[in-house]
This record gives sequence, structure tokens and C-alpha cells, in this order.
Amino acid sequence: MPHTTLQQFLPALRSLNPGSQLTKQDVLTDTFRIENEGRLSMYYAPHNEFINRNAKIVIVGITPGWQQMKTAFEQFARSHSSGETLETCLKEAKEAAGFAGSMRRNLMDMLDQCGIPKALGVTSSSDLFKKDRNLLHTTSIIKYPVFISGKNYTGHQPPIDRSPLLQRYIYREFPDELAQITSSALIIPLGKVVDQTILKLTEEGKLPHHTLTGFPHPSGANGHRIKQFQQQREQLQAGVKRWDNETC
Repeated sequence: MPHTTLQQFLPALRSLNPGSQLTKQDVLTDTFRIENEGRLSMYYAPHNEFINRNAKIVIVGITPGWQQMKTAFEQFARSHSSGETLETCLKEAKEAAGFAGSMRRNLMDMLDQCGIPKALGVTSSSDLFKKDRNLLHTTSIIKYPVFISGKNYTGHQPPIDRSPLLQRYIYREFPDELAQITSSALIIPLGKVVDQTILKLTEEGKLPHHTLTGFPHPSGANGHRIKQFQQQREQLQAGVKRWDNETC
């Protein structure tokens, strides 16, 4: 049975025009709003409803940004208009929206340099977003898109630990999601905020998975990502090898 939040927004999802390029004015509306908390607003997006339970790699961001949200809605509308099942609509929205845009290219380059393709027996990390998508699960510690005064929430202002809304999703919804994924999977947190959150959850015994710490956020807005990655690369490569040796 689909998640109750999905059921709530399903009629509005199915009414989207499959041929339109969506804008913030189309979907950052009361129709898709889940909750407000001060200047924070959380909205629905369909792509994180699909869970790849057999994934070997789990890449975790903070919260879907506007580009991911837009891509997820547009892909869901196209899939629905083609007569696909609800599960296929959600799966295709996930595949289209997961770290969409230039961020995906940056991410694939870093995954390649860390040795992920060799550990998985694939040619390139780009295959994880194409023919070998069955090996990958993408998600966020905050399942649905969050905006602060209309801009993407980055995890800093307000701090996560000062928001009851965000804490509810991070410390309840997120562990419940990962509990459905095989414990031998490698979790790759993107950036310090996600790193620290997953470390806390692991220490509390809520995440039994292996974690690759120190991975920079691949967003183009992170101007320090190349330097950060160069500093962390050997540690990241060693972490991938250790996971590969322990799970093979």
C-alpha cells in the first residue's frame, strides 16, 4: 500500500499537464504544501516514495532541491500520461530526479575516483544512473523538498536540531526508509550536515549499514568541493575498499 502522504497528493499529481515545463508558481502552492514552520516550507514531491530495497549503494543528500522537485513532477506526469502503473511512475520519477542536473555529473566523477565502479563490477558510475540503476538508491535525510523563504534549504539556517519538523523526518522517517534496504549496502552521505546526521543515527544503533564519511557535496554551489575531495580522496578510496572486502 502506498505511503499515506502519497495518497493525499495523488489526485493533484495525476492532474498535472504532461507536456508543460513546470515553474515554482505551478507547484510551490497550497496544493502541494505539506507543512510550514516559521520561514521553512515543506512540499510534496513523488520521487522519494520509491525504495530500491536491494541497492548496493545509497547516496544521501539533505533534501531535494527545486531542480529535483521539478524533474520529479514532470517525469511523473509523463509516465502517468503513458498509462504506467503507479509504482512505475514513482520509479521513473526517482530515476529522472535523483541528483539531477550538473550535480549528477560532479557526483559521478567523484564516485569514479573513489573506486565505486570497480567495487561494483561496473564500467562507470554513470551506469548507476542508467543500465545498472538496480544497484543504486538515492534519497535525502529530509524526504521531501524544503525551502526557506522560497530558496533551497541547505541544512544550516535554521540548524536542523532547532527544527521539530526537520527532526521528525530525519530521526524517524529516514531510518525507517533505510531499514528497508539491505544492511550490506554502502551509505554515501553528501556533505558535512548529512555526514554528522548519519554518524549520530549510527551511534544510536538506528543504521546498521556501512558509511563512507568525508564525501563533499557535489553541488556546483559548493565552491570548495574539488579541494575538499582532493584532501579526502585517499581516505574515501580506502573506505570503499574496506566495504568491498567486508561484503564480498
